[in-house]
Amino acid sequence: MKRRLILLIPLVLFLGMAVFLFKGLYLNPSELPSALIDKPLPAFALPAVNDPGRILTQADFKGKPALVNVWGTWCVACREEHPVLNALKEQGITIYGINYKDDNASALKWLQEFHNPYQLDVRDDKGSLGLDLGVYGAPETYLIDSKGVIRYKHVGIVSQQVWRDELAPRYQQLMEAP
Repeated sequence: MKRRLILLIPLVLFLGMAVFLFKGLYLNPSELPSALIDKPLPAFALPAVNDPGRILTQADFKGKPALVNVWGTWCVACREEHPVLNALKEQGITIYGINYKDDNASALKWLQEFHNPYQLDVRDDKGSLGLDLGVYGAPETYLIDSKGVIRYKHVGIVSQQVWRDELAPRYQQLMEAP
């Protein structure tokens, strides 16, 4: 009897692991939960990319709904999404940037070459703001309301489809909110 029980233990462990792994097949890897949803942007005081003498804080991101885009010149996917962000800026969408763990000279060259979609762009060369936001890597984009509260997080490239299907409806709701 004891021997049968001992033989069942590996079978039970295997079945438990199989259920766990099977469930993982149906998870979306781009949906990384954020503990900051419905919480204000973390406090920060960091220089602007375009004006190192100007210190930006979370208060600068208040006033109207906006996208907050985490980007870097080292990020291949950021190059792919950059034209979409420029197009959104042309449509009047407010976008704030966080230049994450990057060299400021490279960032300035990038923005000159590929155009600057950001109303404000924070220089986070040490990654402290990114750490406080729970950034896994770039690009990541947050949707904030007019009070600077994070309402949504998108991990990955903001394509036209992502804007149309995920971000635009949420952005419009925030624009219509009292």
